[in-house]
Amino acid sequence: MSLEASSVLAPSQRASLSSLLASRSGKRPREHLSEEELQEAAIQLLNSNQNLSDLLLEVGQQSPKFGKCNHYWDSGERDALDHCSVQKTGSSFLLSELKRQSQELGIPVGVLSVRVVLERVLELTAPSEREEDGVLLTSAQRTQLCVLLQSTRELLSLGTFSPRLLWQEYWKSQPKLEVVYYLHAENILSMEDLLESDDGVRSWLVKELQALCGLASAQKEEGDAKQKILSTVMCALVRAGFEEAQDASSRRFSHRCCSVLDDMLFWLLDLLSSSQGPQEQEHEEAAEAWVRAFEASLTHASVLGKALSHFSTRSLTHILTYCPGLKVSDAIAMQSNWTFAKTNPLLTSLFCKLCVLFSVEELLAHLQQVLETHEVNWQHVLSCLSTLLVYHSDTQPCLKQMLVRLLTLAFETYDLESMITAFLLVRQGALEGPAVFPSYSDWFKLAFGGASGYHGNSKKSLVFLLKFLSDLVPFDPPQYLKVHILHPPYVPAKHRSLLLEYVSLAKTRLADLKVSVEEMGLYEDVSGAAATLEPQHQAQQDVEKAISLFESTGKISAMIMEASIFRRPYFLSRFLPTLLIPRVLPVKPDARMNFIEALRRADKIPAAVYSSYTESCQSEIQRQQSGVVRPMEGSEALLAVVRSQLQDLRKLLSSGASHGDVSAQLARVSDILSGTSPETPEEAVGRNVIQLQTGALSSNELQTRVVNALLRGFCQCLLDASKVSPPNRQGAWAALFVKLLLGHRRLFTALLHRLWDLLTHQGHSLSATHVLGLAALLVQLHAAGHQCPTLQPPSPLSSSSSDPCSPLPVAEALSAVLPYHTSEHMNFCLRFCVAAVSYGLCSSQLQDLQQDVPSSLYKKLLYLVPRLLPEARAGREVRGRMEHVQAGGGTEEQWSRLTDPTATLTKSVLGLWRYGPFQSLQKLPEYQLSFSEWLALELRVQRSQDALSDPQRLEYEQWVCEELYLPTPLEEGGCGGDIRRACTLILSAIMDMSRAQPWQSPEHTVPLKDTCLPDVLSRLQGMLCELQMTLRFQSSGAADGHFLFDVVAGRCAQTPDSQNLGSELSLQQTLHTWNRVILTLPAVSLIALRIEGVRRTLDCQPLLEHVNQYQRKVCSPAGVLPYHLTAHFLRGIVGASVCCERPAAAINRAMSQIGQHCPLLLASAGHWWARLSPVLGSQWRRLSDGDAMPEKLQLLADCHSWACRCVSGDAGVAALPSAPAVLLAACLHQQWTGGPEKLAQLQQNHRPLLVLLLFFCITDLLTAYLNPQGAESVVQAQQHCCDILLLLVDSADWLQLFHSQTTEQSQNQHVTIMSTEENNRLMPLAFYSLVPSLDAAVLNRAVRSPGFLYTAALSYCNLLQLFLEGQTPRPQPENSPQQVNVSQVLARAQQVLLKVISLSSPGCLSHTQRTELETLCGELDPEVAATLSMQLSPPDLGPAFSQELDFF
Repeated sequence: MSLEASSVLAPSQRASLSSLLASRSGKRPREHLSEEELQEAAIQLLNSNQNLSDLLLEVGQQSPKFGKCNHYWDSGERDALDHCSVQKTGSSFLLSELKRQSQELGIPVGVLSVRVVLERVLELTAPSEREEDGVLLTSAQRTQLCVLLQSTRELLSLGTFSPRLLWQEYWKSQPKLEVVYYLHAENILSMEDLLESDDGVRSWLVKELQALCGLASAQKEEGDAKQKILSTVMCALVRAGFEEAQDASSRRFSHRCCSVLDDMLFWLLDLLSSSQGPQEQEHEEAAEAWVRAFEASLTHASVLGKALSHFSTRSLTHILTYCPGLKVSDAIAMQSNWTFAKTNPLLTSLFCKLCVLFSVEELLAHLQQVLETHEVNWQHVLSCLSTLLVYHSDTQPCLKQMLVRLLTLAFETYDLESMITAFLLVRQGALEGPAVFPSYSDWFKLAFGGASGYHGNSKKSLVFLLKFLSDLVPFDPPQYLKVHILHPPYVPAKHRSLLLEYVSLAKTRLADLKVSVEEMGLYEDVSGAAATLEPQHQAQQDVEKAISLFESTGKISAMIMEASIFRRPYFLSRFLPTLLIPRVLPVKPDARMNFIEALRRADKIPAAVYSSYTESCQSEIQRQQSGVVRPMEGSEALLAVVRSQLQDLRKLLSSGASHGDVSAQLARVSDILSGTSPETPEEAVGRNVIQLQTGALSSNELQTRVVNALLRGFCQCLLDASKVSPPNRQGAWAALFVKLLLGHRRLFTALLHRLWDLLTHQGHSLSATHVLGLAALLVQLHAAGHQCPTLQPPSPLSSSSSDPCSPLPVAEALSAVLPYHTSEHMNFCLRFCVAAVSYGLCSSQLQDLQQDVPSSLYKKLLYLVPRLLPEARAGREVRGRMEHVQAGGGTEEQWSRLTDPTATLTKSVLGLWRYGPFQSLQKLPEYQLSFSEWLALELRVQRSQDALSDPQRLEYEQWVCEELYLPTPLEEGGCGGDIRRACTLILSAIMDMSRAQPWQSPEHTVPLKDTCLPDVLSRLQGMLCELQMTLRFQSSGAADGHFLFDVVAGRCAQTPDSQNLGSELSLQQTLHTWNRVILTLPAVSLIALRIEGVRRTLDCQPLLEHVNQYQRKVCSPAGVLPYHLTAHFLRGIVGASVCCERPAAAINRAMSQIGQHCPLLLASAGHWWARLSPVLGSQWRRLSDGDAMPEKLQLLADCHSWACRCVSGDAGVAALPSAPAVLLAACLHQQWTGGPEKLAQLQQNHRPLLVLLLFFCITDLLTAYLNPQGAESVVQAQQHCCDILLLLVDSADWLQLFHSQTTEQSQNQHVTIMSTEENNRLMPLAFYSLVPSLDAAVLNRAVRSPGFLYTAALSYCNLLQLFLEGQTPRPQPENSPQQVNVSQVLARAQQVLLKVISLSSPGCLSHTQRTELETLCGELDPEVAATLSMQLSPPDLGPAFSQELDFF
């Protein structure tokens, strides 16, 4: 009997089940009946008049799930037992009523129950008048349907309901998907049974799913219901379609489920491919609903992982092979429009959801398999690859391996498909930018640029490659053709013609595209990552790059010079018009003006063009004064897009979005940034060094504003992300942000300049948010490691140093410029370093702290915190205990303390200082602030602007020196308890003060007169005094007191090249600094004591070696130490003598040692004795209680008195003191004012004294040449020398002064170790400044002196060599009589030498000497060599006789 053959009783007066079951005790007396009797009586009463449809709802309301009837009961009057009793009673009553009516109607109970349920379902789900054919039920309908289905479940559990019969009848009545969903959800009718029932169900289900996806949900409840239905249906389909089938029937059923999913996927792809026009919004919403269902189905627990994998693989294959209508040629031409940023976000989201179950290796392997076995949709294939590259950082190395396999296969089997696949894939990766994949030009050069490339093994491979590239030419975009032309593949010379054919073809294609190679920019990006720019835009970028290079080097780049000759059409028609755009010229010439002027001076700008430019600039001034302003051509709109994208990134971080979503958004930001700065200058300046320019921010206003927006956006993103979680749980968004910046080199360079400016000039004005953000950015740049370029300091700074500094990593360079010299600077530096180190500690794992914490910032904290916060000062023991502080919860606590606006800086600093991981970093050598580094920082603090007062600074420095670093072991940067080492380090640091700091901004340079040098010197003096007291009470051993001289010896050993002017100046600077330092130290600290038992002696040898080796090199005038040094050394000897048993004897021994080994100090003592006498005499009297002067000191006084008498004419020869000739000559030189008659008494018996006096006078002459003080100085010095020469001309003693130290005739060692290196080199100049001034008679006497000709010829050769090497005195800007004209001296020297040769006899030179001179003169002056050979060659008497002459 069918359901349609019967009818339903008409509804009558209804009563609820609860009311009918209510107590009747108020109407009739209670009877004592059992529960079963009462239940049967109630059922008989209810059977008299009841409606089954309403009864189903009544029974359903008793369900715990849909308990709608609880409000009929008084609260707290029934328990769970009563509820089950009522539920059981309702179910029994419903079953009884169904049986009764089935008997009356003569139909089975199961058929009746299906009929009743179906009619109620149709009644409940009937569409209202306002919503005909509604896809979703209303809230009321949904509630009643759930109640009804709960009753149906009761019937199903009692075996009186048939789900299959219900579906058969419901299928005839246009079923609704939501009803089917609830039937499935209530386990009444499964989706599997539904699909198996009829072939038409599949198409109906697809139609219903599409309609549901396209339904616009006005309310959240409807949207949630729609998404839940879609997800449940998809999960059921995936489970049924992809779980393993056991028999043929199951496989047919699985195929039907798969076909439904396939139809929905194709419908989705159709929507995505046709989402254009007025219905775009509707299509997007419908597609989004089905895409969201993928996410739920892939995470549903009821679906097995294997089934999910099969489903994802099948879906991905369908997407990649969907509508393969595009040819390879279309893909080549349209590829630039398929980047990640330009792909529909829904498609990228679909890729992400399908790929989440697989590794990158598995995905690429499947992609390769699809490419090899199917016709593919290239747009989807390449978009999928871009999605993988953006979302998964592991994709790049895997893709490179895949490319290697494809190219290897291509060249082994000459497979074009593998070749084109590899090229398409690598170009797609390059389109995503260098932050994701290397540029196309880099890849092409690496793959084919060398002989080891894939094509280099045979001619056939080469032909295959060039044939392939030639086939691409008609379809290749211009940027790739340019790569192939500018970076052609390697071709052996014998096959060069093959390459030329391709180049010709490519240039022809470029000409057809109206993109001539001649129109290519000078610094054009040929990486293939960006579309070809218009010529005017490319010229603008060329101009900016050329100006930047000119600004950094001061020279016109070679690229510009070559373009002005070899690419003149582009230079004149594009470059110059862009460079010479009229503008209002600044008062102070900027970089652009300087560059234009340099081109004009180089005749690269035609005169007419330059004249027109200057006139146009004048017109521009008038135009702007009239109020006309040029528009910015859309830069505001572009900047607004950048800000909008950064705002979207903030929203994602605020909501805790996934890594993939954040990565995708950053890819969109990168795509927008390509429009603001599309050119990548890697091929122009390339490499990994960025030259910083102080005070020269980007001239591109848009670029500057974009940089500001990026910095502001990063700070805001960090703040928003920190509100959600600490840095260690924020994901890798900050690292991806930095990677994005690195992919835009021009923008990144501008950003670094902006960071440099902010940190060096505007730090004090930055807010806490800005400081935190910039600090975090610096940490991320440090974490980028080798991916980040290095920085070269600004050229004005690096040029100020004799040793130009090498580039540093970005983080280290920016850390180095943080100012800390004043109280204001210290405060900012402390804030910045605390923020950076805290962020690094909180964002990294404890075992990887080095990667995230810049050591330079950490060291500045180690310097600043104890200096500014006395409570942070602790010894090594206390700081060691801090390392054991547990880190549990410390990271979040530290970060919250840093981001808390109510927390003070002191609280944040101390919290970080006491943080265990912070202290543990000091165990690593690179994070230890050594004593030397502390000194370098302390000595550059501006004393007048210090945060500490003088007493506070004294207390702090005493703590650092005596409590912190003195006991600290050497391996930890301390002194290991060695006071000598501490003093050595302090001396080295003080000497380094004079060196320019290459990373220091000029405006932050502290004047030397306002540093903390006095405070540090006081600590050094205290340590030396303590050391002297220790040595004084030692009982045995050698007192190693000369360690001070080891410091300067080590410094001077670093500049050994005396011929190099820079080395010589550096040596002078080192010694002058050293001299200023030792003059502030106790004099006795320079003299070593030697202890032998109870005997103590002075050890002056270190002092004497120091004077001979170093001090003589910087004496001015040469041959005499400055008075202050001389007095300091002698006071040290006198003061140290009191430590000896016999002070006077100790002084005598020391002075004797000086006379034997250090004539410079002895001569200086004699020279300055008039000033030294009262000083040393007073010191000796204080130390000896009035004893007589020591013998050697008294000898100095006697020599001085003798010199005074000698000059005045009162001294006779017999009155000459018994003193070294050097001392007598020095005293006499100090007193003598000229006149040979005053020295005549010394001519006969004291020639060595006169020779040394001549040396001092020659030194005066050379000093006058080198440091002109007036016209009379040279004349007077020359006259003094001539006066002495008149007394010495008949002997050969004086000639030894002009022999070099290596000459065997040079016996006067005093001359060599008393004079400077420069004076020793210039002795030939002195010789020919004196000899030509002698009159003929005197010259004839000199020629007769033994060895005169040899000395004259040798001096001439040496003088000529000095002139050729440029080591003669350089003329001063103003001509003056005392200046030496070397050319005139050389001319006169040649004349004199030729005359001397003519006056000399043939036997005046030995054979060896003559050969030596002929060889030297033959190389330098052939005329002199010929004269020597002709005039002095003896007659040829045979070789044996000539050899005998050599013995004489």
